[in-house]
Amino acid sequence: MNTLQALVLAIIEGITEFLPVSSTGHMIIASSFFGIEHDEFTKLFTIVIQLGAILSVVVLYFKRFFQTLEFYFKLFIAFIPAVVFGLLFSKKIDALLENPVTVAVSLLLGGMLLLKVDDWFGNSENTEITYMKGFKIGLFQCLAMIPGVSRSGASIVGGMSQKLSRTAAAEFSFFLAVPTMLGATVKKCYDYYKDGFVLTHDQVNLLIIGNVVAFIVALLAIKSFIGYLSKNGFQVFGYYRIIVGVALLLIHFFIHPLSVI
Repeated sequence: MNTLQALVLAIIEGITEFLPVSSTGHMIIASSFFGIEHDEFTKLFTIVIQLGAILSVVVLYFKRFFQTLEFYFKLFIAFIPAVVFGLLFSKKIDALLENPVTVAVSLLLGGMLLLKVDDWFGNSENTEITYMKGFKIGLFQCLAMIPGVSRSGASIVGGMSQKLSRTAAAEFSFFLAVPTMLGATVKKCYDYYKDGFVLTHDQVNLLIIGNVVAFIVALLAIKSFIGYLSKNGFQVFGYYRIIVGVALLLIHFFIHPLSVI
């Protein structure tokens, strides 16, 4: 991976992290099209730079992160399913990260689901998140361990299934992303070193560049998404996912097999 490729992936991450279109899926697709070598560092990079994008939430919602202890307890309860499933299935998740077809199918099926979400759940005015609602949202978030599902999309739909408004569901999804992606980053870095890999000076620079760029782009993207979602719902994202998913499957099976990252 060179600097230009790292910049492109970071921009994609910053734009897509908070959209229900799967940032990991888009980075896998981009990696395949750019011919980025499918090594352990690339897998590490696609996970770690998500933390940079997620930290934009802390900046934009700074005051909300210093509320009552109840706020942190609810985040912790919602975070528990990701910890359990992540520890149990980390190897299988890594294997799925190597398959662009998995991404394509997930994008397609997830798009079909998003076309129905607004009809199923509407746009409630409720903003109250209980411990049980938080836990259930955390279970929905675990679906995003399948590349292409979308962490934000799964947890936002989870929130709406608990009768939360689109905005409240989206914001809680963003807050939940902070401990989730921090944990995923720490786990991925630990596994990387445990397996005997050591970051070179150039790789450290790429990670720094990736995180900084993803952070800046996400700052610009997140508010626009909240404003759009609260007024318009999910349909445009559903159609987008279906188009991309179908296009990827056609390319893979009829034009040229997509490589793995």
